[in-house]
Amino acid sequence: MTQGNLPLGDSGLQAVLAEELEDIERRLTEAARSADPLVDPSAGHLLAAGGKRIRPVLVLLTSQFGTGVNDQVRAAAVATELTHLATLYHDDVMDSAPLRRGAPSAHEVWGNSVAILTGDLLFARASRIVADLGPQAVRIQAEAFERLVLGQLHETLGPREDEDPIEHYLQVLADKTGSLIAAAAHYGTILSGASTVVEEAAVAYAEKVGVAFQLADDVIDLVSDAATTGKTPGTDLREGVPTMPVLLLRRAAETGELDEAGRRLVTDLDGDLSDDAVLADVLGRLNAHPVLEQARAMARQWAQEAVAELAALPESPTKEALHEFAHLLVDRLA
Repeated sequence: MTQGNLPLGDSGLQAVLAEELEDIERRLTEAARSADPLVDPSAGHLLAAGGKRIRPVLVLLTSQFGTGVNDQVRAAAVATELTHLATLYHDDVMDSAPLRRGAPSAHEVWGNSVAILTGDLLFARASRIVADLGPQAVRIQAEAFERLVLGQLHETLGPREDEDPIEHYLQVLADKTGSLIAAAAHYGTILSGASTVVEEAAVAYAEKVGVAFQLADDVIDLVSDAATTGKTPGTDLREGVPTMPVLLLRRAAETGELDEAGRRLVTDLDGDLSDDAVLADVLGRLNAHPVLEQARAMARQWAQEAVAELAALPESPTKEALHEFAHLLVDRLA
């Protein structure tokens, strides 16, 4: 699933999405521009690298449950993507990620301070856009932003001694990824005048889709190469950032379900992975381990649970498109 390649719903809905996404892309470019030419290169860096535009797509799709796309819906689509882009600038600094979307990360080009401040700038621009959408939209943005930060804090601090690491991680994903995707669905429904029943179903669906998407990403980051994903494989492993396959492996070790090869893999994951050859060896062995398929199955289960949240809604091309959307996110290659 890539930007502009969205086989969702019937041909009429696909045409609407394609046309509107072109307009959203233009608006994003304008929003990322600054009056200061010194800032433009860093502010437009990740935008120019492309992306799936998952959040704008969801704003546009869920607006079809109401009166459809209008200028407020378009503005919300831009604001959610700007917010997402801002988080990527910050995440790449925290994770020391060298690549993002096939291009050098902003901190690799301009340094940590510029990357962090650029993320702050995009947050500010998203907030300015949302401010024109009314108090409810501002609250949605503020609550999503709070959860984004809490999710990052919880990931950084790790689980408490009495907390299950897998449940802790799932909550991190709900906060870091699910919250903004849920906000996108929230915007699409309320700004198009959809009913409260639709609004609640769409928001619940979107949060679970966000968790499914990130669980799929955990697998993709291990099995795909940089040319496919635009990111360096194994970066999370090297930086000690937990992902679901590793958490499943550690739980199997704690319950005594691992053989000697699996236990050696856990030991190596705790060792020094700074050498590329060592990292490649660990990646290869992890890719061959059954925990990878367990993580894939977990992503598909979350996608199925997301779709189930829409059960009470009447059948329509939009509902069918949301079904397809959930499965696209977990069955993609990048």
